[in-house]
Amino acid sequence: MYKITIDVFSGRPNPVIELKGKKATEFAERLTEVRNLKHGDRHFPKFATAGYRGLIVEQTGKKINLDLPRTFRYANGDVLHDKGGFKTSDEKAEAFVLDQFYTKAKLRSTKRLENEREKMLFLIDAFKNDREEFVFTPWADVPYPDLPIKTDCMCGPAYEPLWWGDANWNVMELNNCYNYATNYRTETFAQPGKAHNAMYDFFDCQSLKQAAVADKLIDFPRLDNNCPTKGHLVALVIDPGWDYHWYRKDNTGYWSHKLGSSPAIHFDNSGNLIADPRDANRGNYTNFCTFMVVHHGRIKVV
Repeated sequence: MYKITIDVFSGRPNPVIELKGKKATEFAERLTEVRNLKHGDRHFPKFATAGYRGLIVEQTGKKINLDLPRTFRYANGDVLHDKGGFKTSDEKAEAFVLDQFYTKAKLRSTKRLENEREKMLFLIDAFKNDREEFVFTPWADVPYPDLPIKTDCMCGPAYEPLWWGDANWNVMELNNCYNYATNYRTETFAQPGKAHNAMYDFFDCQSLKQAAVADKLIDFPRLDNNCPTKGHLVALVIDPGWDYHWYRKDNTGYWSHKLGSSPAIHFDNSGNLIADPRDANRGNYTNFCTFMVVHHGRIKVV
């Protein structure tokens, strides 16, 4: 059986579907290997990007693809795992999975969910075009350079991507951008306001900001990218009506973030270090909402 996560959101939970029986067999056939990927192949990014990031595929129970690990990624005809990857015979498995997800949920007939499916397909197509900019590098080979530490941000968290799941799949999968920004690993894919029965109602700045304030984050737009004297600085951005995302300012003076179930990174969508999230390439997250302050130990997120 396959458990497949459509890795597209940063804050809200990703869509998940289980494929069994004939559907699992059909999906397995779409993963037939053509040749190994090698350095120099055009592939999806060596670091995660805002927007669609591929299918996260988990083989549960008896393995169907015996030559593959329990967990791997698929995108646009390519399989990627911690030891490498390969090209497959099919570049349309994402559309197959979307069809199964919306059909199984019996939601394709509703306009809202059909619009959501269409946006999913749009993001997948955009991802396919964007990948031409990137050259295949196994994630295990991506370096984490030492960045200079600025004394005015000593209260900021340390940039520790390994602690956020590069070496532990469950940690990486179950902690999202809100967990990362607040520096709380809950393994619950934390949602703003949920701990205080004040969940957001809409994917807009006001609703998400109010939910975070309920969790005791402090709205502080006047900080203007400057580190606070107490606590650490975070920033809220949204993809209007679709999703939200958070960044945090580390003790390096640079910003880092974690896109949903992906690894923690200190790059933007262009591969540049983030000195100010307002100026960064944030992909679909076009609306910058506000700076906020986190006093660790005074907030609660779940």
